[in-house]
Amino acid sequence: MDITPRMTTRIINTITTHPTDFTVRSFSMKYLHFLNVISVCAGVALSGASLTAHAQQGASMPAMNMSGSNSGESNPSTQAFKEGSDQMMKNMSAPPYTGDTDKDFVAHMIPHHQGAVSMAKVELKYGKDPAMKRLARNIIKAQNEEIAYMKSWQAKHGK
Repeated sequence: MDITPRMTTRIINTITTHPTDFTVRSFSMKYLHFLNVISVCAGVALSGASLTAHAQQGASMPAMNMSGSNSGESNPSTQAFKEGSDQMMKNMSAPPYTGDTDKDFVAHMIPHHQGAVSMAKVELKYGKDPAMKRLARNIIKAQNEEIAYMKSWQAKHGK
């Protein structure tokens, strides 16, 4: 079954309008992975736009005091997220591309999933919302199962 824009909208609306009612069991893993991919892509796109805007702003207003604009930068959870994200990006770029789509997919998805586990652990350590902590536990369980599956597949098919 293909994921349609309508399905994506339904998922996002459910999560945003009823976050306390949301459970991972509400949607198939296929939809959750799709949503995960969309959020990663959106984050990358937004961070690129943010960096561009910041660079342009910095070039035009070098003396402006931006105190408070990155107040979350010193937050322990922010640092943990950044460390996990940096490690994930490094690990995702490490495997060489072989030209075999299946092998390349698995080689790059394993560190991606490990990054998701790392982020979920940050939520468990620093988060306060019970629904988000529950989601983080479910993500850890699901992603670890998929990592194990992909590693098993690699063992059978070669890296």
